[in-house]
This record gives sequence, C-alpha cells and structure tokens, in this order.
Amino acid sequence: MHRRIIAPGALAAASLLLAIPASAASFAPGAPGIGDPYYPKYGNGGYDVSHYDLRLQYQPGTDELQGTATVLATATQDLSSFDLDFLLDVSEVRVNGAKAAFTTSGEHELVVTPRTPLAKGTRITVVVRYSGVPSTKSAYGFSTWHRTPDGAIAADEPESAWWWFPSNDHPSDKATYDVSVAVPDGTQAISNGTLASTSSKLGWTRYNWRQDKPQATYLATLALGRFDITTSTSDGGVPVINAYSEDLGANEGAARASVERTGELVDWLSGYFGPYPFSSAGGYVPNTTTGYALETQTRVYYSPKQFASGSNTSVVVHELAHQWYGDHVSLKGWKDIWINEGFARYAQWLWSEHEGEGTTRELADYVYASHPADDPFWTVEPGDPGADAQFDVAVYDRGALAVQALREEIGDDAFFAVLKGWPEKHAYGNASVADFRRYAEQVSGKPLAALFDTWLFQPSKPEARGPASPTRSLAAKAAQPESWKKIEATNGVHAH
Repeated sequence: MHRRIIAPGALAAASLLLAIPASAASFAPGAPGIGDPYYPKYGNGGYDVSHYDLRLQYQPGTDELQGTATVLATATQDLSSFDLDFLLDVSEVRVNGAKAAFTTSGEHELVVTPRTPLAKGTRITVVVRYSGVPSTKSAYGFSTWHRTPDGAIAADEPESAWWWFPSNDHPSDKATYDVSVAVPDGTQAISNGTLASTSSKLGWTRYNWRQDKPQATYLATLALGRFDITTSTSDGGVPVINAYSEDLGANEGAARASVERTGELVDWLSGYFGPYPFSSAGGYVPNTTTGYALETQTRVYYSPKQFASGSNTSVVVHELAHQWYGDHVSLKGWKDIWINEGFARYAQWLWSEHEGEGTTRELADYVYASHPADDPFWTVEPGDPGADAQFDVAVYDRGALAVQALREEIGDDAFFAVLKGWPEKHAYGNASVADFRRYAEQVSGKPLAALFDTWLFQPSKPEARGPASPTRSLAAKAAQPESWKKIEATNGVHAH
C-alpha cells in the first residue's frame, strides 16, 4: 500500500479552499435600476421587499422630517451591495443587525454595503436612520414633496417615496406598510389603510397607520397638516375615511359634495369590478396648488383644483376605479399604463351612463369624431406610449376607446365577466397588457391580437367599419355628451 503524503502548507491551503463557499465569486452589487425602459434608474435589482415599517417625526413649521425605516426583504441574487431609492440625509444603516457602510450615487441612490455579503434567498432586515427637510430636495429637476400652509403632502406618480422613505421604488415590488408618525398636537398625520391607534405625549401626537395588503411605493402617501376628518361605512360594509384641509376656501363645498360620496361609489364600482379589495376607502383634499389627483391606495389624493368648477363625482369614480385597476392589480412595467388609465377612464363613461349624462357609445362616438386622422392624438400608442406620453390624454381617451372596442368585439356577457374577473385573476399582484389580452381571449374564446394592435399599438386613427366597430354610428361630428366637461376636467390628473 502506498500512502499519499501531503505537506503541511498544502494541507492548510486545501482547508482554506474548502472553507470558501463555491459561490463566493458570484456575489455582486444589485443593479441600481430595476430594468424598466421608461425609467431605467428607478427601482433596484437584487432583492424583493415584503414590508416597510416607518417610524417618523415631523415638524410642520420647519418641514423637518426624522425617521427610522425598517425594510424587510429577501435577496434574489448573491449580493455584495444593494441600492435603495432615497434623497434625505442618512446617519446610520444596519443590515441584519450589523452596521453597514453606505454612500450616495447619482440623483437618488443610497448604496448599502453590508458587513457580510448576502446569499440568494437570505432574509434581510435593513434599518435606515435619517433626517432632513424634504422640500429642499430635488432629483432630475423636480420634487414630489408638496408644502402646504400647515404641513406637507407626499403624493405623485411615478415617484414620491424618495422624499420620505428609502425604498425599492417600482410598482413591480409591492409590500405591506406600517406608518407611524408623530406630529405636534393639533396637527394630523394621514396615510394609507387603517388607523390602528393614536397616542399623545409631551405635546406630540403619534398616528399609527397600517396597510395590510401589498402596495406599490408610488401609491404610499403621507399628509401632514390640520384636517377635518370624517368617517362612515358604506352600505357594502367598507369603512370610509376622508379628510379636508381647514382652509380650502371656495372649493370646500364642492370637494366635500364629491368626496363624501366615496362609499356610495365604491359600492357601485364593486358591481362591475368585484368586491372592494382593501380594508378601507377614502380620500383627502389638502390645501395645495397642484392640479392633479392620484389613486394613492385606499386614501386618494385630490387637489382642490379638481373642484374649482363645482362638484365632480367623475374624478372620484376615476380614482376609485384605480383601486382595482392599478392598485389591486398593478402594472408590471410603466409601459402597461393603459390597464390603469384606460379602465379608470372607462369607469367614468359607465358612471356617465348611470347618471343619464351620455352612454359609453355616445362618449366613444364623440371622442372618435373629435380627433381628425391627422391629429397627433392618434400617434400616441396607449399600449406602449413611451415615458414622455405616459399620461397623455390619448392614453385616457384612446385607451377608453380600446376598452369600448373590446366590449363591441366580445359582447357584453364576456366583457363584464372580464371586467370583474381580471382583478380576481391577478389579485394583489402585477400584470401586463399582454397578460390582459390573453385573459380576455380566454374568457371570450375569441382571438384579439388584431383588435389590440389596432387600438393600442398603431400610431394612426382606426377606420370605422362594420357593426362591431366602436365607431360604427359615427357621423362627421358627434354631439357632446352632458358629462364630457366633468370627464375632461380629469385629463392630465397625474401630470407633475
């Protein structure tokens, strides 16, 4: 027998090799963008967030915000470092209990390097301590933090989180939330979901809000100021929380007359879209100078300007429809915006018909006839409009025409089955326009590729042809439906 002799130095080297994981070479930084072609630098790669716990303190007089964010996530690759989207000043970061190195990069990236690399599948707890004055921060030339006479609000699309909490800021990474905010007595803090508790101590009141269903980061909202808060329950059993700044002036009556119908409208929309998917509904109207509204999940943001010409339940219908189409089922990528806006606009058309102010057919006829073939309106492709045209009026109006075209093609029975079945099919998840087409084909039993291409992906005006066309009854000019002015008032509601 011949025994192999190994020198001591070689033995030590072999032992060291055995101690190093075979995958060590695979550890790499997570991408600084999630890969969305519309916004390449938004979101981050390498991890998936499951929960945000935000403990904040806000001083309305100086706009100073202090916070500790605890982010629960799972590594989706072997990570040597990872990014969070954030703008405020960070004093400390911990990863799984240990202090981590951090730096900033680009316009809005916080780069975190944990003490120990993170293997794929590792559960991660990231704690970020921070402070700053959000109104002094901007990125890419804009800010989504809006000061009010008595505080501030965070509400914007496609981004607003960077100004108040570190996040993976892309709708494909949804998470649950606990938002706890301390403000001086007399000031209120409003956020998404349900108010779990309040407490007061030494001149400060803390509000604890919980969103227990997955929520995209751009749908997280924070309102800080003096509000009159109303609570009620819809006939369908949905708790409703609404809030109004105390200084809305001439717009106050119209705002209340509109937003206070939230419970009624949630119940009405449930008849089309299925059971309301969240623990509460409602909206808030702060004293801001912005002109848009936004479907912030369960707690819709409305600008007072939405009610400058009187009450407008149509805009409330639009934003509440998003609770199903946009919030419950969120887009996979920003190019899928048609699923959000086309169906929210179509809900307004359905409401118009319900109110006797113009049928969906009359509205389709009017929109089609209002835009001649050489109108740039038809060059926008709602199925993939591009970042610059993401909130163009064509995404809303041509988008709703596409919905009407689908209804005409597959018939009412299949259409309303699709309308109600879609939120259930992708409950609390994400989906694309392609996913929607396949689902509509499955329910209707009809091939729909040509119809979707014509109405969503061609930069030209579709021809009016045949009895199944949504433009079948058009003359050269169609009468303006009574509801049109209210519907038109919501154009560009999501523009910066």
